[in-house]
Amino acid sequence: MLHWPNRPTAETTSAGFSLPVPDDGYAWWYIDALSDDGQEGLTIIAFVGSVFSPYYRFARRRGPIDPLNHCALNVALYRAGGNRWTMTERGRRKVARNAQSLVIGPSDLSWDGNALSINIDEVTAPIPGRIRGRVRVIPRAVTQQAFTLNADGNHRWWPIAPSARVEVELASPDLRWQGDGYFDMNAGDVPLEQGFTVWEWSRAALRDGTAILYEAKRRDGGRLDLAIKFDRHGEMESFDAPALQRLPRTPWRVDRSARSEAGARVVRTLEDSPFYARSVIATTLLGEHATLMHESLSLDRFKMPVVQAMLPFRMPRRG
Repeated sequence: MLHWPNRPTAETTSAGFSLPVPDDGYAWWYIDALSDDGQEGLTIIAFVGSVFSPYYRFARRRGPIDPLNHCALNVALYRAGGNRWTMTERGRRKVARNAQSLVIGPSDLSWDGNALSINIDEVTAPIPGRIRGRVRVIPRAVTQQAFTLNADGNHRWWPIAPSARVEVELASPDLRWQGDGYFDMNAGDVPLEQGFTVWEWSRAALRDGTAILYEAKRRDGGRLDLAIKFDRHGEMESFDAPALQRLPRTPWRVDRSARSEAGARVVRTLEDSPFYARSVIATTLLGEHATLMHESLSLDRFKMPVVQAMLPFRMPRRG
């Protein structure tokens, strides 16, 4: 475990928006939430050095590249009436950041000391539409624990607010709801695919906190296995991960599995792509029935030329 940053500073209280990101590196801030009635869901990811960008990957062939020239705000809404997705990449002239805020094109994230506010004004892809409005993430506690994910220490993860309330107020689509959510940050000094081949990550809201499972196969042949719980005050403890349950592959044949004490099942597949899947999974952890927000990622698939050729249809670039 690495305390990164290693003490309370303006950086930690601002979610690290101005932490340095080296050439060819990346940082992303991730939010997810499920509504209290279980009918709505969202994920928001703000990228500096968009790790899944075909443009960033191609540009690196010519030499070291400034990650600020490849930034994006990914917003995904999951609804019974139809999902919406946006991930438009912006160049450095449309990006600004300081300790309290990150601006990417017409959207921005800001921290006021108590909550993260996200103002969204984005066009969906591949079918043009609009996502416009505001999301607020109100942490129950902000943690100081951060983790190195590989031996070289060049991939890192900070679960900023494992437990949070999320308020959604959108004008387009007309949508208002609240629910339990989660907020973290990943950062790296080299491309993500250089460090890992596959990984699975999941989090579950429990009665008195949040359980997080983080498992990955490193490119050097090693493994990452984390099973941790944060209480509502942000205090962390490890726990013994239960047995791994194999789950049905997605239609794109992405492997999925989840830890469970008494069986697991896929409730809903939220995202299904040739290299990535996001799912809602019912499981049992620490003696509780729990709902996982779960992701599976194959970075070997991501590198395939045919997959790279498909990505611009869902990830347009402006500037």
